[in-house]
Amino acid sequence: LSAVAVAELLEGDHLEKFRAWLEETGTYVFTINGFPYGSFHGTRVKEQVFLPDWTDRARLEYTKNLFRILAAIAQPGTGASVSTLPGSHKTFHPQEGPILAHLVELALFLDELAREHGTDFHLGLEPEPLGHFENTEETLAFFQRLHASAPEHEEIIRRRIGLNYDACHFSLEYDEARASLDALVAAGIRISKIHLSSALALDPRDSAALEAIRAFDEPVYFHQALLRGPEGRIRRYPDLPDFFQAVDCGEVSAADFREMRVHFHIPLDAAPDVPLRSTQDQIQQVLAWRRDNPDACNHYEIETYTWGVLPSSMHRPVEEQLAAEYRWVLGNA
Repeated sequence: LSAVAVAELLEGDHLEKFRAWLEETGTYVFTINGFPYGSFHGTRVKEQVFLPDWTDRARLEYTKNLFRILAAIAQPGTGASVSTLPGSHKTFHPQEGPILAHLVELALFLDELAREHGTDFHLGLEPEPLGHFENTEETLAFFQRLHASAPEHEEIIRRRIGLNYDACHFSLEYDEARASLDALVAAGIRISKIHLSSALALDPRDSAALEAIRAFDEPVYFHQALLRGPEGRIRRYPDLPDFFQAVDCGEVSAADFREMRVHFHIPLDAAPDVPLRSTQDQIQQVLAWRRDNPDACNHYEIETYTWGVLPSSMHRPVEEQLAAEYRWVLGNA
């Protein structure tokens, strides 16, 4: 939900009309994607999706408004969450102090809002490759710093500021879902929401696979590429064009790596054409973890947003794609 849409929804009686429409249609809202501040479809997004970041007060105020909307429309007993970026992007070289301060302020705001409305409000920070924190290890360290930044409010921070676990993003980091989720919960980090999402994977030693991945290079979204060598070392590229440029100029030899994963959300029920594959096994780990830990998280979202930029071989009518994903999740839950 963009900042422009948020402002419009909060004007006049728009929110009241929206709430009435929800009631008429038997629809409910329990979560909002608050990562993109601006447009997220049909135009170049890439690094712009990280702006403004959490060093900027505009991000804080926008997020407060998202929760004000949820306070007006959330159903009793469901709780209400917003997912957001992991503070900033590494290439911005952000100062962490303002990020922590704004998150603490939001935690206090949410705790007061929860008392007023009787709803469990919580924010989910969403790690992403090259984000301010991007994998399990960096996430654990960031939350430790966040909790230590305001020890007098630590209980509130733990209750209101949690993690949005995106299965695609953590699989890109080669973190195994079950071990990652267990470590995060053991550290007392709230799992605010889980994104059921799948990434692309391939063997970079296979020239046919490298050629096939070019079909997923498109100008709207970031498609970070992470390659893992035989000793476990990971090499990161901000986007597919950066990877191909490095290969073409001889800076890197793809044959030196054993696996490559690319940030491109693949429909959960689908498999790309051989020699490409998906990280669907990580979603299955998440769903198995949920069966063993049914109370650890109750906000789950199918987060395939790439319908408009999928290669033609994977195109289906949108309503058919959505129904197929729901059937797959329910069949594997």
